[in-house]
Amino acid sequence: MQYDAIIIGAGAAGLMCAMTAGARGRRVLLLDHNSYAGAKILISGGGRCNFTNIGTGPQNFISENPHFARSALSRYTPDDFLKLIAKHQIAWHEKTLGQLFCDGSARQIVKMLLDECSAVGVEIKLNCKITGVKKSDHFVVETSLGKFAAPSLVLATGGLSIPKMGATGFAYEIAKQFGLNVITPKPGLVPLRVDLKELEFYSSLSGVSLPAIAQAGAARFAEGILFTHRGLSGPAILQASSYLAEGEALTLDMLPSIDAAQVFKERKHARPKIALKTMLAEFLPQRLAQSLGSDMPLDKVPAADLQTLATRLKSWVMRPDGTEGFAKAEVTTGGIDTDTLSSKTMEVKSVPGLYAIGEAVDVTGWLGGYNFQWAWASGHAAGEALVS
Repeated sequence: MQYDAIIIGAGAAGLMCAMTAGARGRRVLLLDHNSYAGAKILISGGGRCNFTNIGTGPQNFISENPHFARSALSRYTPDDFLKLIAKHQIAWHEKTLGQLFCDGSARQIVKMLLDECSAVGVEIKLNCKITGVKKSDHFVVETSLGKFAAPSLVLATGGLSIPKMGATGFAYEIAKQFGLNVITPKPGLVPLRVDLKELEFYSSLSGVSLPAIAQAGAARFAEGILFTHRGLSGPAILQASSYLAEGEALTLDMLPSIDAAQVFKERKHARPKIALKTMLAEFLPQRLAQSLGSDMPLDKVPAADLQTLATRLKSWVMRPDGTEGFAKAEVTTGGIDTDTLSSKTMEVKSVPGLYAIGEAVDVTGWLGGYNFQWAWASGHAAGEALVS
């Protein structure tokens, strides 16, 4: 055969898999329907690519099997990727919560991966539309550029998030073709919408941001939140969105650093004549304080009302009327069921030679570089396992 392996999808996971397999002497063909490789890498991190997180562990991922990611993550770590970064002399810096970014551009990461692929002879075909996949003795991939065959096939086409970048459900379609279960894909790391009854309030605060703790079920995230013209966004909201069950309420602590009831009581005693909204502005953004408060002096505000306001701010309940969907989602939750895959090799147990990696699989990371680390780790695991 001309190729030992065909990888469909030239994103983070596909490129890592290709360069890893190529370095082992495998003849690799990498296909993508986009006109350039690494499309989502290029837009990540505001164009600087949040390429990993130094605190990555299985606890930072959502999956029907929370232990599945452990094997691949333990065998290709953030330190391993940093060694690759150092080899290519790419400068980087750490932001909050262990997030690592390029000092320059995300294009440096794509160039690095393409250079690694080129060095080991990986053949890349872009603008290549896949029209069918069949299997007999080998996998045959039918495309707009012809038919290609290999004993191994890797699905690295990602999920449904950001369709304008070319995202499709291709991996799920092929998985189902071969009898694999697919956990229902849903938007993850996505802004939340409110219903019409609350829309005027939220939209009036569009652009207001503040630190908060967002809780969905047992998951809690202490980061920023942002009011939008349709609901809420910001890191804490995006994180919690991946854990939020349909119809479930989100709870927010908008004053995470203080005992609001006690502090409000103390302010009333110490400064009885200041307006309620003035007092709130000591702890909240001005527009939010004005929206929740009034000109009434604190000594005229009943103690019960002050207690109610404190309680509301410490346990603000938002009942989302849906999300902004895959168009605004940074990732896709769900995907190819991990029960069908080997956690060591990413190979489909029932279909020898077929592999699935990256976002196509039911493993979804938190915001902050975790999904890239899963792409590197799962791509590396498959690349190390591919046989001719």
